[in-house]
Amino acid sequence: MSTAAKVPETWELTGDDARKTLLDTGRVQLLKDSFVRLRAADGFSHSRSLAFVTSLVLVQGLIALVGFAAAFGDVRMSREIVAAIDAAIPGPAGQLLTNAVEQAREVGANRRYLPLLLGLVGTLITGTTAMGQIERGFNRIYGIEQDRPTLQKYGRAFVLAVAAGTGLAVAFMVFAFGRHSETWAGLLRTTWPYLRWPLGVVLATLALAALLQWSPWRRQPAWSWLVFAALVCVAGWILVTLAFGVALSLSSSFGQTYGSLAGLVALQLWTLFSAIAIFYGAAVAAQLEAVRAGAPRPRTERTQEPVAQPRESTSYAS
Repeated sequence: MSTAAKVPETWELTGDDARKTLLDTGRVQLLKDSFVRLRAADGFSHSRSLAFVTSLVLVQGLIALVGFAAAFGDVRMSREIVAAIDAAIPGPAGQLLTNAVEQAREVGANRRYLPLLLGLVGTLITGTTAMGQIERGFNRIYGIEQDRPTLQKYGRAFVLAVAAGTGLAVAFMVFAFGRHSETWAGLLRTTWPYLRWPLGVVLATLALAALLQWSPWRRQPAWSWLVFAALVCVAGWILVTLAFGVALSLSSSFGQTYGSLAGLVALQLWTLFSAIAIFYGAAVAAQLEAVRAGAPRPRTERTQEPVAQPRESTSYAS
């Protein structure tokens, strides 16, 4: 059970309220209290679970996408995806996914549809599981100890996986498609290198705002308030990705240390840091709302339960 204090529902709040509360609140104190809230909500455990499922979604989703593209003769898409992975995912993690893409391209070219269908079904299942984990993590951050009933929770998670999950995937691809993308550069020519960053940020922000709106089991504030929270999540994810990429590029021994497992380890680390950034962004939003509602304590104090006294032994001997 987490000890994060419950955030009162202040559903009438707008983006103007978020900006005013932020200006009236100490920035450093807000960040500290948000970290306390994240820890009290057991956010790092939720991040580990989300990271594991996200890595499965990435591998399965890329295999299904590239495989079906190759099966229908679209070779350019697979080349674009390989270039996107190299540009967006740091170090050996990108190499691991690139190898998976190459194998999927061979499977698709040979018209082996059963593995591709299994990959598509697996992507939907793991994507739904990931959205269920996001609901659990967001609920605990807002101080909600109980999730929705099972059918309601995972039915909603499936819809979010198809809708918001697709939005995040498109945002990722927009971020990743580089300056020389055949598809987008051909359409927008010289403007694409400058448009892809704001477009990617907008798509990722809207997708995360949708998760913040419909994942927690509570009545959320207005969209403009949630957009602020989503921007914090996106900024944290971008910083984590850039910092992790720089760290891997400066480390000459990472691949030698982990050998053939380097790609798997790097992928797991990147998804873990990304999940922490997303949950921390949600904690900032929850804490800011708690401050606005006049309940700034991020953690509740547990009362010490009395120690149970040992029972007297009962004899069944006649």
